[in-house]
Amino acid sequence: MIHLKAFRILLISLTLTSVLWAQKQQVKPVVTTPKVTDSVNVVTFKDSYPVAPFQDTLFFIHNKIGGFSPEKRAKAIADRIRQIYSDPLFEADSLKIVPADITLDIVYKEAFIIMSITTVDAKTVGKDSQSLAQQNIGIISKAIVKEKENNAPVKWIKRIALELLFIGCIALLLFGINVVFRKFKYFLIRNDEKYFKGILIKNFHILSPANQLYFTLRIIGIIRTIVFIFIIYLSLPLLFSVFPSTVGYTTTLIHWIMKPAKFALVSFIDFLPNLFSIIVIVVLFHYALKIVKYFVDEIQKENINIDGFYSDWAKPTFNIIRVLLYAFMLVILFPYLPGSNSPIFKGVTVFVGILFSIGSSNAIANMVAGLVITYMRPFKIGDFIKIGEVSGSVIEKTALVTRIRTPKMEDITIPNATVLSSSSINFSANTRTNTNGLVIHSTVTIGYDVPWREVHKALIEAANRTDLIEKEPKPFVLQTSLDDFYVSYEINAYTKEATKQPLIYSNLHQNIQDCFNEAGIEIMSPHYKALRDGNHTTIPESYLSRDYQPSVFQISNDYKNKK
Repeated sequence: MIHLKAFRILLISLTLTSVLWAQKQQVKPVVTTPKVTDSVNVVTFKDSYPVAPFQDTLFFIHNKIGGFSPEKRAKAIADRIRQIYSDPLFEADSLKIVPADITLDIVYKEAFIIMSITTVDAKTVGKDSQSLAQQNIGIISKAIVKEKENNAPVKWIKRIALELLFIGCIALLLFGINVVFRKFKYFLIRNDEKYFKGILIKNFHILSPANQLYFTLRIIGIIRTIVFIFIIYLSLPLLFSVFPSTVGYTTTLIHWIMKPAKFALVSFIDFLPNLFSIIVIVVLFHYALKIVKYFVDEIQKENINIDGFYSDWAKPTFNIIRVLLYAFMLVILFPYLPGSNSPIFKGVTVFVGILFSIGSSNAIANMVAGLVITYMRPFKIGDFIKIGEVSGSVIEKTALVTRIRTPKMEDITIPNATVLSSSSINFSANTRTNTNGLVIHSTVTIGYDVPWREVHKALIEAANRTDLIEKEPKPFVLQTSLDDFYVSYEINAYTKEATKQPLIYSNLHQNIQDCFNEAGIEIMSPHYKALRDGNHTTIPESYLSRDYQPSVFQISNDYKNKK
């Protein structure tokens, strides 16, 4: 905690130091815009130079005298006024007007010439020499008296006291703000379970409650620091206005704030007509999109039927129309955006476009493929399909990819470009309509010694025993080949549950084994040759009769019989 406070004090000190250093480097109070102290209207000419011995400009010098340029005259007069100011016994009555040959001189104590006034100087400002001399002597006298009053010890004590009062008030204000922020922070920590639930998007935690609290506290700390800097900066003009030597910084500090604020305000006012146009355009496109969405929803609900336009096309078509409308809206809004005609804005736009075109070639190919797949309608969400070597249920279709969940609960993501370029099989296409459904099939090979009618009967019985097999149309058997040692029989049956094929095939194979064993038929698959030399049959004993005897060899000697 101590280190944190020290860091804050160091940060504030560095801020003040940097501001003051910048002011010293950039701001010179004597060179700021002159401010005339008296009420006489002064005309500033092109080659006019101010006489400013202190903070304010007293008057201007427009003409030269002999070899002295107006600039040198103004500088010399200011130096002489400062010399008079340094006299601790200064009296205003000591300033006199003394006529010379061609000038009127303003002198101090009848010996020290402050300035000389010529008839040309008087004509320049539209006065006579005597009036101008009286005016300038009054201005000089008032300026010296005022400066001495400002630098009197009593004044300095008052200024120091006022400065300390201002600093105390600012410190008290900062302390109060810090207390408010600290109490608010502790309030959030105590009630974190009430106010911080985390950010969850589609079952994905973007931010946990703890991280959400952490980032909130960090943001509060940043806001507190910004408020501190802002208050300190706004208090600097007030602190600098106390002492005459730092009054010049006050205007500069205020100018640093007011200039950008004024620029922002003027820019915003100038932007109001374009802002109104932008609002009108956005509102029009918003309601146009609502109208389109209404018709799309009605088509999706099949309340509106359009020949050749399927209801499942409604949502992707709406997404396409929405993108086109937004793109068209941006094209219309572009000229109304602030800075849209600037070269930087145009350059950034072109750069972003080049990056997008270079880096999104594969993405665009997948998006086009996704669009084609949408309108080809090869499958829907929930269909059991096979793409290449991957088979499973379709769980998601996006503009870029298609996701399939296999019977082993594996989620496989396939780019739409791959889906479009590969052949796909949809097992569920005929299960949603009034057709008979999907035909599942399995092949067994049986020897020639078994009558084919018995094989057909056993296979059909096995299919009828299997769950999720349709009773109508009835299962049927095809003899697909006559091989060297066996005949291939294919059982075919209909089902409406394409997504449960692995389970159906498993049950069907179990029932085939049971039915064949009950019928006393040995399955000779794939190549099985048995020599009945006394070995037991492959049929389980539970299916055999009690008087079953293994077969034996029957060997005859043809050679002996011939003899």
